[in-house]
Parts: sequence; structure tokens; C-alpha cells
Amino acid sequence: MSGKSAGMHFEGPDPGIEELEILWVTAGLSCDGDSIAMTAATQPSIEDILLGALPGIPKVTLHHPVFSKDSGDEFMEKFHRAAEGRLGPFILVVEGSIPNEKNKAEGYWAGFGTDARTGQPILTTDWIDRLAPKAWAVIAAGTCATYGGIHAMAGNPTGCMGLPDFLGWEWRSRGNVPIVCVPGCPVLPDNFTETLLYLLYQAAGRAPMIPLDESLRPRWLFTQTIHEQCDRGGYYEEGEFAEGYGSPQCIVKLGCWGPVVQCNVGKRGWMNNLGGCPNVGGICIGCTMPGFPDKFMPFMNQPPGSLLSSVAVMTYGRAIRALRRFTQGSLNRRPVWREPRPEAGPQEPMSVPTDRTDQ
Repeated sequence: MSGKSAGMHFEGPDPGIEELEILWVTAGLSCDGDSIAMTAATQPSIEDILLGALPGIPKVTLHHPVFSKDSGDEFMEKFHRAAEGRLGPFILVVEGSIPNEKNKAEGYWAGFGTDARTGQPILTTDWIDRLAPKAWAVIAAGTCATYGGIHAMAGNPTGCMGLPDFLGWEWRSRGNVPIVCVPGCPVLPDNFTETLLYLLYQAAGRAPMIPLDESLRPRWLFTQTIHEQCDRGGYYEEGEFAEGYGSPQCIVKLGCWGPVVQCNVGKRGWMNNLGGCPNVGGICIGCTMPGFPDKFMPFMNQPPGSLLSSVAVMTYGRAIRALRRFTQGSLNRRPVWREPRPEAGPQEPMSVPTDRTDQ
């Protein structure tokens, strides 16, 4: 299924936008966790963006069902004006999976506001079809909006999908910007606000086209794997794997998919550079990947690909660990030409621990 929306194509850079609205639709199928996560952002914070604390970006006004002071018809007015083409430049943010409203005889899966003429709910899919072609850029916030997420698991009755599957993977906005996907379940707070900040600089004419990978994720955030940035990576290299929770060792045998999942939570942390799944002992279940969740289930089982690699690592890891302990022991001893004062008495070298499992 694809939406009826067709993005308008423009060539060349945007001349520079001085004021911009953000219309945030939370009426997809979701838990609103991405909205909640955004409040934890610090680099930059959403307050920094909205209060104009960052130089060089347009003046920003956020219209969000929870965070806006307006409500009811007054709140919905901006959305209706945007749908009619009577609103200035805006970024559309979609949160939640997009349901298939054509897979049933009656009823609807998700809506937002009411139609003044019929008094009936306006479907979320209709809002996207009306707003997306008029938006300067469109952001899919969180894994549900980007790739379907939990709601799009096999056998779900809604037939839901991510925004690229609804609008089309080659779709472009009024500003000639592809759909920008910022996955995560929920989205990593600073990943979202940093991406939004980049688009604001681009809108102001101060940044080139946002670089996205083949899954429409910002490249600078989602190129490396969790394993490549993980504090536990050294344990993997030396073949030291945790057999239970609470260990500092590599947790791949407990079900962690970090070696293949593209995500920066291991380095960035969750909030203010603290926390993050592997940093606090939680396995990676692949929530930033288009194949989530189906291809990562059951979550607590060791990933099939790691069965062979972990055995191979353990084989040479023991040898590497032994050689390093030997070298470490040597480096913990003074050079022979450094003699202590005779009155200091005999000096014994400190013992070097050979096993880190109890540390």
C-alpha cells in the first residue's frame, strides 16, 4: 500500500527560511514514547530549539497534542490551515505506525480531529496525504513511524507500516528532502533533536542536504554498530562472555544483537550521555533496524550468527588474553636498573590479577 501523496520537486538549495512551524502528529499506532523521550534531550534540548538559544536557525513554533498550550479547535486550526496550503513553511513529524484503512469493511484504525462537514473523525492516513505534500520536510520519529515497529509484526490485524512504505521510499517533500527516519523504540532523545537541528540549519540555508543511508536514517548517527562503540567490546575480543546478568563481560550469549545493529546508544548513552541498553547491562534487541521486531525474536535467545563467531573468538581470545597478561605482568615490574635505596629494604612487585570475572 502507498499513500496518495506525491511530493513536489524543486531543484537547487532552499533560499533560506526565517520562521518555521513543526506539526507533530501522534495519531499513528504508538505509545507516545517518542514524544516522552524528546523531553529528555539535552544536546540540544527541545527548549533550546524553541526558545531560540541556538544561533543561525529559523524561529520555531511547535504544535504538539501534549506540549502545546492550545487545545480543541484552536489547536487543530494550524493543521487545517496547513492541509489547505494556507500555512507557511512547516516540518511534519509523524509518530506511530501507519495503519491500512482499506483492509476492513467498516470502522477505522486511527484518526485525529473531526471533519467539520461530516462530524466524523479524520483518518490519520488522510492527514498524512494532505499534509506531507505541503511540508518542507517530513520526519518519522521512532521505529513505529519509520518501519512499522511492534504494531507491524506478522499477523497484526491493522496491516500497519512505516511512513516510507506508505508514501514511498523515493518520496520527496516540498523542500526536495527525502523522508527522514529517526528510529528507536523509543527514539534516542538527542538523536531526534540533533536531526531536527540539522534540518533547521538546512532550512536556513546553512547546511547541505541531510545525508541519509539506504534506510533513510541520518548517516552520522546510524553507520556504526553498537558493538563498534560498546564498552564491552574488549571482552568480546578476548572471548569473555557473560553467562548471566550483572557481569561486565560481553552479553552476546544472553541475546545481544549489538555486533550487527546500527545504533549509537552505546557511545551516546540515553540521557545526558548516561545509560543506554548495553551500558546498563541490557541486551540489544535491534529496535533501530527495519527488520525489528520479527527478525530479532525470540529476544532472549543468542543470535544465530554469534554461535559460530563466539566459538571462534573464544579459541583465539584465550591465547590473546594469556599473551596480554604476560605483557601486563612485565610492564608492572620496574626496569632492573632502577634500584631501591638500600635502607628501603627488599621490594616485591605487586601481583597482577589473571581473571577479570570477579571485578
